[in-house]
Amino acid sequence: MEFMELYIKGFTVALGGVPATLGVTLIALIIGVLLGLILALMKMAQNKVLNAIATVYIEIVRGAPLIVQALILAYGVPQFLQANGVDFRWPYLVIPAIIVCGLNSAAYVAELIRSGIQAVDKGQMEAARSLGMNKSKAMRLIIIPQALKIVLPAFGNEFVSLIKETSVLSYVGVVEILRKGALWNAATFNTFEAYIGVALVYMVLTIPTSKLVKYMEKKMATESK
Repeated sequence: MEFMELYIKGFTVALGGVPATLGVTLIALIIGVLLGLILALMKMAQNKVLNAIATVYIEIVRGAPLIVQALILAYGVPQFLQANGVDFRWPYLVIPAIIVCGLNSAAYVAELIRSGIQAVDKGQMEAARSLGMNKSKAMRLIIIPQALKIVLPAFGNEFVSLIKETSVLSYVGVVEILRKGALWNAATFNTFEAYIGVALVYMVLTIPTSKLVKYMEKKMATESK
């Protein structure tokens, strides 16, 4: 009985980090979708400068590990500013955590949205233009809504990925699921039970969400036939 109680305790402790994990994930995904939409439009723009900025941003963000980006923003940026005479400190470490996850998500979401826009039938734009809409209005009212619907399941997958990726934020002091388990492990030395509890909490969050995303994909595929 005592054996099982340790696993239950590990799971319960890790559950305490769920609000921070989900809070960061949800806000970061919102930032990712909004900024990702802008980046996708920039990358598809005929303006070479906008195209280059979006391309460089996406390549840099996707090329560097999230943990490195988190460490740079949480600790590197304040140190750099202080070394140059600016007295700056993050009031809460969850702020750079949300920012870095949102900026990182935007790079991936931008590619999703771009593929969604390209998947919309070109005849939709031609039809909108024939009705007197300019290209900007046609994109806003006709193309983008259809593109977002196409990539909606992919947003679900991005949400699942973000839940797991927030685990790296424990290294910058955010008390999320992994950090909760690590702190309990440090206090009790119940290493195996602590991290089994952490793993179970992540699975409780991600497995049902993944099933829901697959259901949405099947339903949308059926409706499109």
